[in-house]
Amino acid sequence: MVNVKEKIEKGYIHTRTIIEMAGVPKEYIEETLKKYVENIKAKEDYIVLNTVFEEAEETEDKLFLAFVDIEMLAKDMPALAGFCFDYMPSSIEIIAPEELKISRLYLSHIMSDLQGKLHKLDFGIKQINEENLFVKKNIQQLLRNFVFVVIGKNGRDAAEIAALAGMEEKDMHRFLENLAKQEIILKEGDLYKRKNAE
Repeated sequence: MVNVKEKIEKGYIHTRTIIEMAGVPKEYIEETLKKYVENIKAKEDYIVLNTVFEEAEETEDKLFLAFVDIEMLAKDMPALAGFCFDYMPSSIEIIAPEELKISRLYLSHIMSDLQGKLHKLDFGIKQINEENLFVKKNIQQLLRNFVFVVIGKNGRDAAEIAALAGMEEKDMHRFLENLAKQEIILKEGDLYKRKNAE
């Protein structure tokens, strides 16, 4: 059994934190959250004292939201800051010690670690944005090619093309209007046709 008071005297920070996770299906989210906690327990910088898992509940968005209440000891302030960035808790409460004394060197270490994690996060976001732009460009090209094939020589209206593509008519209509505006295809009445179709 862990002597909490003794650990606090050695510089550990006693905390209570909540981690939330959302997704589907329910069983997957609950199991993933348990694995997440097992990962925390395996880290040398943390001593998990108690965990309370709540059953996942369905949200208005048809996702399941699960959370766990964790009572733990963090080795020091850098470990606690690292925990916040690595595990993204929705809340954290410091139970003890009552006051924390931080030296200039200690604070510099925490701030450097914070900056490193922010840079890593920024790089990840930029990489995801680039990938999204690449995917969006390719999807638009695929959809454009699909439209050329399905409108054929005689043309089709937006409802027919949307049904064949499995898209909402309003979204397809917007896409087709954009192609017509760029003069990539022609619009005659309600029909969209290939340019120079024989």
